[in-house]
Amino acid sequence: MFTILDLVQPNTIDEAYKVLVDKKSNTILGGCAFLRMGAKRIGTAVDLSKLNLNYIKEDDEYIEVGAMTTFRDIETSPLFREYFNGILPKSVSNIIGVQFRNVVTVGATVYSKYGFSDLITALLCLDTEVELYKGKRMSLEEFLERPYEKDILTRIFIKKNNRKAVYGNLRNAISDYPILNVSVSRLEDKWTVVVGARPLHAKIAKGASRELSSGNFSIENVENVANIASEELHFGSNMRGSAQYRKSMCKVLVKRAIMEVLQCK
Repeated sequence: MFTILDLVQPNTIDEAYKVLVDKKSNTILGGCAFLRMGAKRIGTAVDLSKLNLNYIKEDDEYIEVGAMTTFRDIETSPLFREYFNGILPKSVSNIIGVQFRNVVTVGATVYSKYGFSDLITALLCLDTEVELYKGKRMSLEEFLERPYEKDILTRIFIKKNNRKAVYGNLRNAISDYPILNVSVSRLEDKWTVVVGARPLHAKIAKGASRELSSGNFSIENVENVANIASEELHFGSNMRGSAQYRKSMCKVLVKRAIMEVLQCK
């Protein structure tokens, strides 16, 4: 349960930012889905619902997603079902339930860098950029590695290209948090291997991605790539699985995802 002492609904992003940084306890409200699961005392809650940030649109180069776009919007978007083998709708489709996905927002999830996030893992294997009001625009990979700063994530941009991408995960139950999740993508000769829910936030397996980009797709080398990914990334333990279990399952999920991408047309 969380407590809100005051609530504001700014009409501009500049106004929202000024309220946010005015006091340490001031907080941006997304869908509030994960706030309800913890305990937090919020001085002033900043509601962005008047800023028209709930949208999915495209131009010649990018698909742009507003920060207040919900997971359900992603799941049902005809545009995202068309691009990247539908990896983004697939990545969010099993998250708890439709009512939950109707309130969870893209901006709050990405800004919070949740380690268990299915969406972040899928976005990271694509050419994704995030835009912060003060931090400006940067790659999702760079954003995930930066220390937390008070800012407002306004939009994400996904480059429109011919990437073939696959998402996979391991769960105890279909609506539970993932024990581990994986995404793999290919754009011509460039491959990207991503592992998330380690239980740390998603990370690109650079060594595995380089080895796969060499063009050797023999069964032996695919298994080698999966081993490289499991060795170069750090895994931790929590109530859903041990570090060793995650490391072992990483090999299985990465190999499976690579084989699926190789079959994409």
